Amino acid sequence: MSPPRGRTWARRGARPQVTVHVRKRGRVNALGAACYRPGGHRPRFAYRLHTWHGRKNESKSFTLDEYRAFLTALHHQLHTPVVLVWDNVSTHKTPEFTAWAARQKWLRVFHLPRYAPELNAVEWIWSWLKRGIVNFLLAGIDDLEALVRSRLKQIQYRPDAITGCLADTGLITKPP
Repeated sequence: MSPPRGRTWARRGARPQVTVHVRKRGRVNALGAACYRPGGHRPRFAYRLHTWHGRKNESKSFTLDEYRAFLTALHHQLHTPVVLVWDNVSTHKTPEFTAWAARQKWLRVFHLPRYAPELNAVEWIWSWLKRGIVNFLLAGIDDLEALVRSRLKQIQYRPDAITGCLADTGLITKPP
């Protein structure tokens, strides 16, 4: 629940202080895909949020079924085969997911090299999102989820910014 810190303005010697009493439990996880297609199609950004409220028997992060449902929904939304370029997070390389992905004719999975977040276009989107939510005072985890959802919705309506995130990686969408 602690927001990322940013800079603020105040009179010299008078540091602004705000006292906040919130529960430090809870987390909002985001799963996203930047979708690029050559041939003049506008890029898209799809996402899902998973909120953990700190309750007993509640999963803290995305489950394998949620990953599969997200990719299946993405395939149905785009009406095209999906080429997935993923980082090397351990949940992305589980034997269960690898076996499921191999059975899907519409899905091809490639993994980025280790420790290469600069090659991942979605990492640039997460960086942009984090810069957009600094210095907000939130009453609870549901307010954080609403803030993240509204910021991600704004990103979805900015195809030029999604294209810029791919340009920042140095990767190209056109074959040589």
